[in-house]
Amino acid sequence: MKNITFAELIELYQLKPHREGGFYRETYRARGVIPKKALPDRFGGQRCYSSAIYFLLPQGSKSRLHRIHSDEMWHFYLGDPLTIVQIHLNGKVEQVTLGHDVKSGHTVQHVVPAGHWFGAYPNTGGRFSFVGCTVAPGFDFADFEMGKRRDLLKQFPKAKDVIEYLTD
Repeated sequence: MKNITFAELIELYQLKPHREGGFYRETYRARGVIPKKALPDRFGGQRCYSSAIYFLLPQGSKSRLHRIHSDEMWHFYLGDPLTIVQIHLNGKVEQVTLGHDVKSGHTVQHVVPAGHWFGAYPNTGGRFSFVGCTVAPGFDFADFEMGKRRDLLKQFPKAKDVIEYLTD
């Protein structure tokens, strides 16, 4: 797979631009649904059990800081390592490298808990990072919030560098 390009992956997997950055395509949406009354109040309606996407970040791109109402599990597939940056509710910044070099500390999966601000970018020197994301309860754009730099800097002043890098 060393010869495949991000443009070929976009075509092969029919990916489209994502509002947070990068490219994606939904690959799975469970048929079963969880009724609103069985979900926490943060959900505005029923949600499917689970959903999954392919997600591609070419070098120089980034997934800008955002949060969702569900847990999101990231899976590493192809390409070069990717750094996921997560701001915990207490303001602590965590950086996790998704990649295949597990001996050097990479992981092939990582879960971002519901409500945490997070973003990602391909590590320097790579061509692209091709990953997948699984969300449970299933993803709905009604549960998606892009981070606003000014608001995040007020709430998490110690995360200034990360916030400035991963917001517009």
